[in-house]
Amino acid sequence: MQTSVTPTHCPYCALQCGMNLTPVPDGDGSGGSVVEVTERTDFPVNRGALCGKGRTAPALLSSRVRLTTPLVRTDGELRPAGWDEALDRIAEGLSRTRTEHGPDACGIFGGGGLTNEKAYTLGKFARVALGTSQIDYNGRFCMSSAAAGGIRAFGLDRGLPFPLEDIPRTGCVILVGSNLAETMPPALRYLTELRENGGKLIVIDPRRTRTAEQADLHLAPRPGTDLALALGLLHLVVAEGRTDEAYIQERTSGWEEARAAAMAHWPEYVERITGVSVPQLRETVRMFCEPESAMVLTARGPEQQSKGTDTVGAWINLCLATGRAGRPFSGYGCLTGQGNGQGGREHGQKADQLPGYRKLDDPAARRHVAEVWGVDPDSLPGPGRSAYELLDALGRDIRSLLVMASNPVVSAPRAAHVEERLRSLDFLAVADVVLSETAELADVVLPVTQWAEETGTTTNLEGRVLLRRQAITPPDGIRSDLYVMRELAARLGVEKGFPTDPEEVFEELRRASAGGAADYSGITYRRLAEEDGVFWPCPAEEADGPTGVAAGADADAGAGGVHPGTPRLFLDRFATPDGRARFVAVSHRPLAEEPNEEYPVLLTTGRVVSQYQSGAQTRRVDELNAAAPGPFVELHPRLAARLGVAEGEPLAVVSRRGRAVAPARITTTIRADTVFMPFHWPGEGRANTLTNPALDPVSRMPEFKGCAVRVERVERVAP
Repeated sequence: MQTSVTPTHCPYCALQCGMNLTPVPDGDGSGGSVVEVTERTDFPVNRGALCGKGRTAPALLSSRVRLTTPLVRTDGELRPAGWDEALDRIAEGLSRTRTEHGPDACGIFGGGGLTNEKAYTLGKFARVALGTSQIDYNGRFCMSSAAAGGIRAFGLDRGLPFPLEDIPRTGCVILVGSNLAETMPPALRYLTELRENGGKLIVIDPRRTRTAEQADLHLAPRPGTDLALALGLLHLVVAEGRTDEAYIQERTSGWEEARAAAMAHWPEYVERITGVSVPQLRETVRMFCEPESAMVLTARGPEQQSKGTDTVGAWINLCLATGRAGRPFSGYGCLTGQGNGQGGREHGQKADQLPGYRKLDDPAARRHVAEVWGVDPDSLPGPGRSAYELLDALGRDIRSLLVMASNPVVSAPRAAHVEERLRSLDFLAVADVVLSETAELADVVLPVTQWAEETGTTTNLEGRVLLRRQAITPPDGIRSDLYVMRELAARLGVEKGFPTDPEEVFEELRRASAGGAADYSGITYRRLAEEDGVFWPCPAEEADGPTGVAAGADADAGAGGVHPGTPRLFLDRFATPDGRARFVAVSHRPLAEEPNEEYPVLLTTGRVVSQYQSGAQTRRVDELNAAAPGPFVELHPRLAARLGVAEGEPLAVVSRRGRAVAPARITTTIRADTVFMPFHWPGEGRANTLTNPALDPVSRMPEFKGCAVRVERVERVAP
C-alpha cells in the first residue's frame, strides 16, 4: 500500500481547503485503503484549518457506505451487475429514446461537484455524442443569479474578483445572506481578521446566526426584501452626498437611470418593506462609506429569489455609486457554494454555455469550440432548458435522463413534484458515489470514483484553479466518470474524442477555453502542481500582451513570460466592450408568493454546519450525523406560543406544494414572522417539498429563500 503523503483539496465547499492525505487500511476486511487527513498549512486559503466535514471526508471512501458495483433494475428491484451490462443498458435506453422521440428527448443533469474535466466532458458528451440541447446542472440552484448580475454589470462572472486575503485589508464588509460560520467555517477567520485590523462587519440575515453574532451591525430584514434594502441604502448614499462622482463619470455607464430608480425607495418606505429601521439604514451607509475601501459579499440569501439577479444588481449599484469596484480591497463578490461551483459553470454543462464561459448562441464561439472538437458548428444544438425547467419536463418532452453527481429528489424546489417527474421517465441512469435518493429511483446506477481516488482540477470561489490529486487506488468495480462517458459515447457511435486521462482532457479544455471569458489556456498540470493554484483568466500570451477580460492583471510575467494568472480583476477596466461597469436600473418587487390568511408565515431555508447540500454524502458519516441528526423547524417564541408548541415537539409546515414535519427548535434569533428549515434531509422532513419553483427571469434561479406557509402542531398518536 502506498504510504506517501499527497497534498490535495477537500471534496466539499468552494473554499477547496488544502489538506494532506495518507493512505491507511480500510478496516472492513476488504484489503482496500482509505486515507487519513492531516493539516496542510502551506495552502493560503485555509492555512491548515478544516471543518468537520473536511476532517471526516475519508469516511466516504469506505466500502461500508459507498457504491462498489453497478446496479440494474430487474423486476422492479436494483440488483448487482457487471459494467458491460450496465453501460449497455444505458446506451440502449438513450438510443431508444433518441430514435423514437429525437435527441432532445434525452436529458443530462450534472453537478457543481464535478471536476473541470468531467464538467467539460459532460457538456461535450451531451452535444456531440447525444446531440441534445437538454443539459443543465444543480449549480443553477446556487450561483446563477450572482453570475447573471455580474455579467450584466461587469461583463464577467467570477465569484470573487479578488483573493480572500484581501478581505481583512478592507475597511468594511457588508455580508448579505451568508452564514460563513456554518457553511464555510475556515473562511470565518477572514472576517475575524478584518475586525482585528479595525474594519467593520455588517451582516444582513433574517436570522441572528453564528456569523451575525460576530458583526458590528446585524440587520434582520424580512425574507425576500434584500432588493428594497439595497435600494434604500443607495437612496441614502445619494441623499447624503456620498457618491463618488469622479469614479461614476470615468468608469461607469447608466447611472442616471439607476439613480432615479433608487430615489423612489426612500428610507421610511424601505423600513416598512424590510423591517429594518431608518437609523440602522443610516448607520449602515456611514459604516460602508467612511473607510477608504469596502466590499459587498452576497450568498444564497439574496440570490435564491425570483428577483435574485436584480437584487445582486442593486448591491453592485451600491458598490459602483461609491467607487467600490475595480479598486484595491474593494468590490462586489459572490461566495460560491459548491466545491466546483465556479469551474462547473464555466465549461459547458450549463444549458446555454460552451467551454471558456462562451455563449452557445454566439456563432464565433460555436466555430471555435467545434474546431477543437472536430465537428461541424451547425451540428451543435442550441441552448436548452434551465435546471428546474428541465426537471419539470421529465416524462413529457424529456423521456430519458442521465444524472451525474446530483440528488434533485432532495435538492430541487417543489421536490415532491420533481420526484414524481423522475418516476415518470422511460429511463433513468445515475452515476454517483453513494446510493442517493435519486439513484434509488434509477434503472441503472453506476459507482464512480471520488476525490481521493482520482486526479482532476477544480476552481474555487476566488477563481483559483487547483489540482486535486489522486491519493489511493479505487476499489475493484469502481470506474471514473470519464470512463463512463467514453464508453457510452462509443456505444452511441462516437468512437473518438472522449479520453479518460484527466490531464489529456484538461489539455483539450485549455484549447477550447482559449480566448473565452474563462480562459484557462495558460494553465497546465505542471504549473498547478508547483504553485498554489492559478487564477483565471490566464491566457497563453505573455503578460504584457493583450489580456482580454483580464483587464487589470496585477501580477508580473512569470518564468519565460508566461501569463501568471489574474488574482484581481477590473483594476484598470471592466470586461465590457467599452471597459465601463454598467449600472442597471432595478426596483423592488415582492416575493412571487407573499403570506396571506391561509399561509401567514414565511419559510426560508439553508444549511447547518455538519451537513452538506442534499446530505447524500454527509448523512452517511457517523460523526456528522451525531452533530446534526435530522431536520428541524426553527421558530420564534411568540409564534411557538401562538401555536402552543414546546421545544422538540413535531411541527407541520405546509405550503401550496406540500407538507413537511420536523421537531420545533424555539429561538429568539429568528424573526417572529419567519420559520427556517435546513434542506439536507429527505422524507417527511424534506424542506424542499415546500419551496417555490418561481424562476428569476434572467438567471432561471428558483425562489428557495421565501415562500408562504402555515405552521401547525402535529398530534402524535401513541403506539
